[in-house]
Amino acid sequence: EAQLVESGGGLVQAGGSLRLSCMISAFTFDKYTIGWFRQAPGKGREGVSCITISDGTTWYADSVKGRLTISSDSAKNTVFLQMDSLRPEDTGVYTCTTSLVTSTTAQEFGVMRTSWYDFWGQGNQVTVSS
Repeated sequence: EAQLVESGGGLVQAGGSLRLSCMISAFTFDKYTIGWFRQAPGKGREGVSCITISDGTTWYADSVKGRLTISSDSAKNTVFLQMDSLRPEDTGVYTCTTSLVTSTTAQEFGVMRTSWYDFWGQGNQVTVSS
C-alpha cells in the first residue's frame, strides 16, 4: 500500500508563498496521477491541482490558476505544490492523493472528484493571515 507523507505547510501572510511536498513510497510513481485537495474549515474537500506523472499533464482549479504550480521529481517519488500570492481563502488542510485517472480527465470535467483517488496523505495545514 502506498504511503504519502506531506510537508511544507505553515502560517504565512497574504501575498506570501509556501511550497508543499508529497513524498510517496511503496508505489509505482510513474503510472499514476498525483493530486492535491484542500479543505477549508466548515467546507468540503476541493481539488486544486493534479499532475499525471507519465506525461506531465496538469490541471488547476480556476481559484488557483496562475498562483499555484504543481511539479514532480520522479527520482525522489515526490510531487511539489508551489503556492504564490497566497490569499486568506487559501487557508485549509492540503492533502495529496493518488489516482489512475489522468489530468486530462480533470480537464474534460473541469473538476477533480474525490472518488477518482485512492491513497491519501495525512494532510498539512496551510494558514494565510490577512
